[in-house]
Amino acid sequence: MADLQDELHDPPEAHEPPVPATDPYTPTPGPKRPPRPAPPTPATGPAPSSRPAQAPRPHPDPRPFPQRPHPHPAPPRPGPQSPGHPEPPVDAAPGGGPGDGDPLERACALLGRWPVADGYNGLPRALRELPWYDLQLGESAVDTDVPRLRRGRVGALFCALHLPEGPASERALRATLEQLDLARAVVAAHPEGLRLARTAGEVLDARNCGRVAVVLGPATAAALDGSLAVLRVLHSLGLRVLTLAGTPWAGDTGLTRFGEEVVREMNRLGVLADLSGASEATADRALTLSRAPVLATRSAARALCPHPDNLPDATLAELGAAGGVCMVPLTAEQTGPTLRDVADHLDHVRAVAGPGSVALSGAYDSGAAHPHGLADACGYPRLVAELLDRGWPEPDLALLTWGNVQRALRTADFTARAAQERKAP
Repeated sequence: MADLQDELHDPPEAHEPPVPATDPYTPTPGPKRPPRPAPPTPATGPAPSSRPAQAPRPHPDPRPFPQRPHPHPAPPRPGPQSPGHPEPPVDAAPGGGPGDGDPLERACALLGRWPVADGYNGLPRALRELPWYDLQLGESAVDTDVPRLRRGRVGALFCALHLPEGPASERALRATLEQLDLARAVVAAHPEGLRLARTAGEVLDARNCGRVAVVLGPATAAALDGSLAVLRVLHSLGLRVLTLAGTPWAGDTGLTRFGEEVVREMNRLGVLADLSGASEATADRALTLSRAPVLATRSAARALCPHPDNLPDATLAELGAAGGVCMVPLTAEQTGPTLRDVADHLDHVRAVAGPGSVALSGAYDSGAAHPHGLADACGYPRLVAELLDRGWPEPDLALLTWGNVQRALRTADFTARAAQERKAP
């Protein structure tokens, strides 16, 4: 018995597993894993790596890369002193408030944003007498060339196809076609400075490309010779403005039935009507009948100067109510001998017709004398500076130089598109 008790109390042999002291159904915990290292704190930084540090690779060119300016920089954000305005007004000087600085500098800055749309220029007629010319470098024999157009901040130019001698209708068409062909040839010979434009969109494209947009017209209505087919052919060649004067169907008694058909066909094609030189009856009927804006390419205020081509106040008021545009010419015969006389006419037309119905017409190379200080196309900044001194606000000046003419062209394009898409009854 004693031997049996000693055997029971002896420890088990090495080959036998130990008897657990706990419940056999309780899981035995496994070996503990070593704790993970704590993430580095911002104060101490990451733990040093065990890998050896590598030297940076040398750049083949140790010079820094040049920083090129962005071609289209973002506009500055509005500041606390001008909320809601992403950029300062044009007439603000760099170091002062609005209205500070030289008026001529402010005028040049404004024309840099809103160039001049010159409503009448007789360049094709003036170039007919020259055996050779170069408008890109400069031509002293005429009043208009590319350098002077750039100095005058001209963005669009209406090339008139009028005939000073007033030929008969059978010769008017031939002379108009010759001038139209000459104008197209002049534009094609100067692609770096001029570009032919037929629509308002093409005028904007030419301005964005740094070119002066050339719009063909106005032309004399005598060239139609009583045929709407001739009007369609002239439009296909690029004509955009036609003068309603000097014809039997647009006389002192107003428009005849054929004259009314001419106006309707001009609306369908997108050709603008010119009322300069027309009778009051013709002007009133054209304003009532036309669905597109009507122009007066070389007319000032008759109340200030009794010239037959100037418009009376009643016609100016009607023109403004219809959305038309009166283009005041820079001629001494119609406005006066000084720059201030031209500014007086602009003030009067703006007061009667409204700021949305006044524009500029240089009438250069037309054989007319010009006021002092406005002898050529370089004088537009001086005229705008005079208007700034008279208190013209910037929105009205933007409409005067560019906005009103662009609106008339754009509305004529929309009217023509709507008329062409309308189904016949």
